[in-house]
Amino acid sequence: MKWLRILLPLVGLAIVVGSSSFFIVPEGRQALVTQFGRPVAGPYKQAGLYFKLPFIQQVHMFEKRLLKWDGKPNQIPTRDKKYIWVDTTARWRIVDPLKFLKTVGTEEAALSRLDDIIDSVVRDMVSSNLLVELVRSADWKPAPPTPEAAAMAKLEPAKHVQVKKGRAVITREMLKAAAALTPRYGIELVDIQIKRINYVKQVQRRVFERMISERKRIASQYRSEGEGEKRRILGKMERELARIRSEAYRKAQQIRGLADAQATAIYAQAFGQDPRFFAFWRTLTAYKRLPKGKLELLLTTDSQLLRYIRSMPSHLDSPKSRP
Repeated sequence: MKWLRILLPLVGLAIVVGSSSFFIVPEGRQALVTQFGRPVAGPYKQAGLYFKLPFIQQVHMFEKRLLKWDGKPNQIPTRDKKYIWVDTTARWRIVDPLKFLKTVGTEEAALSRLDDIIDSVVRDMVSSNLLVELVRSADWKPAPPTPEAAAMAKLEPAKHVQVKKGRAVITREMLKAAAALTPRYGIELVDIQIKRINYVKQVQRRVFERMISERKRIASQYRSEGEGEKRRILGKMERELARIRSEAYRKAQQIRGLADAQATAIYAQAFGQDPRFFAFWRTLTAYKRLPKGKLELLLTTDSQLLRYIRSMPSHLDSPKSRP
């Protein structure tokens, strides 16, 4: 029992010492060992089990994979005096754990240093370039215009600015300028990208108002040209309608004249064959065309309408001959 009482504490102490003597570097991490604040071993960049002196040596773990930096949107004027919000992001990693530990120590402190470095570089690059250079690439080509855009281009020709560098070149220049300042902290800056560019609120409001005014002006010009085209089409239609009516009236009169001439010729031919019968038939036709009902006519005794009535035999006109 006495030996057991002595052995158990020794085993516990051995376990504690053993667990403090070994450490594991996980995949995607790297480690540095310090003794009383001074680096004595490492960096260990391969995953595995490593040894250190217990209690007096300390292990510092750092991320080996890419890390993310997101800056705060900044209001920056461009070279052509356009005030814009620029939102950037970057990717970085720790390549020298010893320098990193000596200069910044933690990832939070490193992000604070990157804020100062990247923000100043982005501000310098934006202020020294035109807005069009920041939003377009050097190989940018406009898409084929739609019919509406083509019509608008005729009304208001677009002013194309030649892009010399473009956004991709500017971001590479940002990366080169900022990456030159990070190795002193044991950091490698891998990439910088502009996430978003937008006008500040005051400028944005003026831009929207100018766009609305421009669209209203173009719409008014469209309406004016449409009204003129409408009047031209209506005038052409009225002239064409008048021409068609005139032509139709001329043809109708011509046909009517030919028909009247043909009817007159037929009447003349019929009259020439039997003038007495023709006169009789015309008189009967005149009787038929007289209005029906009670009618009073004032006729002379030598009227043509009474010629056949006067020539009727007296016995046909007597009351006895009537049915």
